[in-house]
Amino acid sequence: MGSEPLETTIGVLETMISSSVADTGDLPVLVDLYRSLEKEMVALHPMWPLADGLSEPIEEALADAVEDPNALVLLGWVLDYPFGFLLARVEELLPQANGETIGAIRLVFVAEEARQVSVGEAMRDMALQMFRARGITKFDAHVLPGHRLAKNFFEAGGFSARAIVMHHDDER
Repeated sequence: MGSEPLETTIGVLETMISSSVADTGDLPVLVDLYRSLEKEMVALHPMWPLADGLSEPIEEALADAVEDPNALVLLGWVLDYPFGFLLARVEELLPQANGETIGAIRLVFVAEEARQVSVGEAMRDMALQMFRARGITKFDAHVLPGHRLAKNFFEAGGFSARAIVMHHDDER
């Protein structure tokens, strides 16, 4: 009896969390979620919107991603409310990889109030599953240095660091 309520709660929570492929009708929600991500990332590094975010206008960049067959845009849900999004792309490796591609998670965001309930995991796992269905077996995830939560999130999903991008700005 001691562990029964916890198991019941976890089972209920798992049925409340889902992810889905976004479409053009989701653009207003995607823009709002992106702007929340942008605000959080700028606080970590001012270069983020200039080098790591999406091109302005954001709605157009997200619409292009939703329509791109080599991109994947997912929404993460708690019940029927979208609390997060993920944007990933199929990318070419160098020519010596003989045409092999990599699934690169470029952006992932979950609203603070929905963190720690597996919304991010649902999106990450769906993205990997969809890439695997295309025969992709290598995956990257882009994380800012110092973003410990994102680093831990991806490490929990089996990722490990393979590169760090260093930056210098003469104007700072």
